Amino acid sequence: MAARANRTDTDASGSNGTRTNAGRGERIAKRLSRLGICSRREAERMIEAGRITVDGIVAMNPAVRIATNARLTVDGLPVKQAERIRLWRYHKPNGLICTNRDPLGRETIFDRLPRDLPRVITIGRLDLTSEGLLLLTNDGELSRRLEHPDTGWTRRYRVRVFGKPDFTRLAKLERGITLDGIRYGPIEARIERFQTTNAWLSIALREGKNREIRNVLNHLDLKVNRLIRISFGPFQLGSLASEAISEVSEKVIREQTGSKQVKNVE
Repeated sequence: MAARANRTDTDASGSNGTRTNAGRGERIAKRLSRLGICSRREAERMIEAGRITVDGIVAMNPAVRIATNARLTVDGLPVKQAERIRLWRYHKPNGLICTNRDPLGRETIFDRLPRDLPRVITIGRLDLTSEGLLLLTNDGELSRRLEHPDTGWTRRYRVRVFGKPDFTRLAKLERGITLDGIRYGPIEARIERFQTTNAWLSIALREGKNREIRNVLNHLDLKVNRLIRISFGPFQLGSLASEAISEVSEKVIREQTGSKQVKNVE
């Protein structure tokens, strides 16, 4: 049974009894989050419950910094050391959800991904009936960083709607809009072409709140009947076939996300 560290132990070995250097290393909660094990908040709860050990000692403080080679376990199972950061482009088809498990038993993207793919998480999501570019990574911190609005990356979509779009009302979306108490940031919406009863729009935004495009267009009396994400920041869907997956090179990851952020890419 693992020893339990004293909460007041704040000597050079760290408050969880694991030898660290002050100001160096990585916090336990952040390490678990970056590895995609759980969120930082979930890690904090797991530490509070005594479910995590560091070098054989039960962790008591989620803020303590641990060495790169520290041995972690969760519920007695070893946590693998961090691998190099990897990133994939995936063409999500209509009809799949982006969660790991669905209480309703619906099929998820993870049910369809290649079996030899390592454990991955999504960078942002697409809802059940949306399709197109979805970025996948093996690094939790990279996922959170790139999907955050502060990153400033534009997400672009092609959207087919039932109804007749109004140029003036679409242009006003560039100022942002508040619906049912939810503030949506600037949206760039352009009409690509009209069809008999439908129209294709080109839409660009930076936030991507839950069902944002559908909610905003519904407010404009336009019903979305197809939504395709064609780019996420510098990454493009291009000619990637439905359900196809393509790994992004390390060089491109460094160039597009910044070498200081992607620390594990060699």
